[in-house]
Amino acid sequence: MAISLRDYQQDLVARTGQALRRVRRVLVVLPPGGGKTVIAAFIAQAFASQGRQTFFNCHRAELLKQTSGTFNDCGLPHSFIAAGRPMYVNALTQVCSIDTLKNRILKLPEPRAVIWDECHHIGAAGWAAIMEAWPNAKHIGLTGTPWRLDGTGLGEYFDEMVLGPTTAELIAMGNLAPYEIFAPGAPSMKGVRKQMGDYAKKDSEQRMREPKLTGDMISHWRKHADGLLTVGYAVNVAHSQYMTQQFNMAGIPAAHLDGGTDDGERQRTIKDYADGKVKVLWNVGLFGEGFDLSAWAGKPVTIDAVILANPTQSLSKYLQESMRCMRPKPGKTGIILDHAGNSSRHGFPDDVRDWSLDGNGGGGKAANDNGPPPPVTCEGCFRQIKRPLPECCPHCDKRLVAEYKPEAVAEGELKKLSEADKKATRARLQAEQAMAKTLDELVTLGRKRGYAAPMAWARKVHAGRRR
Repeated sequence: MAISLRDYQQDLVARTGQALRRVRRVLVVLPPGGGKTVIAAFIAQAFASQGRQTFFNCHRAELLKQTSGTFNDCGLPHSFIAAGRPMYVNALTQVCSIDTLKNRILKLPEPRAVIWDECHHIGAAGWAAIMEAWPNAKHIGLTGTPWRLDGTGLGEYFDEMVLGPTTAELIAMGNLAPYEIFAPGAPSMKGVRKQMGDYAKKDSEQRMREPKLTGDMISHWRKHADGLLTVGYAVNVAHSQYMTQQFNMAGIPAAHLDGGTDDGERQRTIKDYADGKVKVLWNVGLFGEGFDLSAWAGKPVTIDAVILANPTQSLSKYLQESMRCMRPKPGKTGIILDHAGNSSRHGFPDDVRDWSLDGNGGGGKAANDNGPPPPVTCEGCFRQIKRPLPECCPHCDKRLVAEYKPEAVAEGELKKLSEADKKATRARLQAEQAMAKTLDELVTLGRKRGYAAPMAWARKVHAGRRR
């Protein structure tokens, strides 16, 4: 069965193939919802057609089932390397649990290709050991956020980066839904301890349980997302169960799930959610990276709104969770209710970020240090608004107070540019463009310059070089 790809997915696969002819380890960057698992199935099928084996590595047990479901939908035969799953070592496509794989690595033949799902986790124990054990294989990393939690890049593990379309471009193409984001209030995280680079769960839970904040979550859900199928992200299990109780007491049908919920209860709860019997589904660490609700419900399910009640320093976690409501359907606008301050911390889902294998320099810097300034919150409706600010809020029409910014004034008078000045500027821009050797480097340059369609511009320039 031939796997059908969207145009941008075909382009991404083609450029990945070109990169693999130059280097052995390639990092593919595509926003959440862009279809990374389908791309992986296409690549694995291509290797299988040549009689070559591919391992697809998942870092969470929950992702095995839905990855297998996607591969089945694509008509891709596969086996498993995972505890409690059937294993046929000669199968050309293997869906693997990293925890199982790292214990069996010495007993398995080296595959031709290894695809790493959500590979921004690759610095974790076991991941690097697997990569080192297969020095001749082609390694393909898939991620929407190619940095680790501390902002360091993945250049230690990958040789070249291939960039797909941005979130804004996927929205413009109709492959992601537009969204509105509201930030009614967030607790101060001053003094909250850090554990493994993120906020300590117990401290965060105490801050997020403030009665006023809990009341805000209920009242603002009713104001901005009433009746919409919603997923809520809590700090830990106790907090998720508490929020479920509070929503139910307020007359809003809610339920709780976490990684420890048994499969039977999980399937029943998700089916009730898909049928509209549950409106707000609270969870901990479940509906983030790659989780497929539809696979568990047995029918299509589209999340319409999310509640962020879990402060995080992780840009990846924020984007995965906030963008769950951006899977498209006709006429849809996703609603993000950010009670955790994550949008002020990291920016908007569709901000242009200058990804690189070097990361943002690490050193504990915030994940959006190279991005645009944080949004402004409307005092009328709490909608988050990008700079430069309009005169009025686009949601409630409240007049916005313009921010005072002192202007830097250079000494002397303005100078009229001469023809020599113009020639020097053009030469500088042309040299900058010439330094961008690959298509992906041209795309990055186009985004830095603020072009409306940087990918289309980059393709035109790249095609012109080959004539």
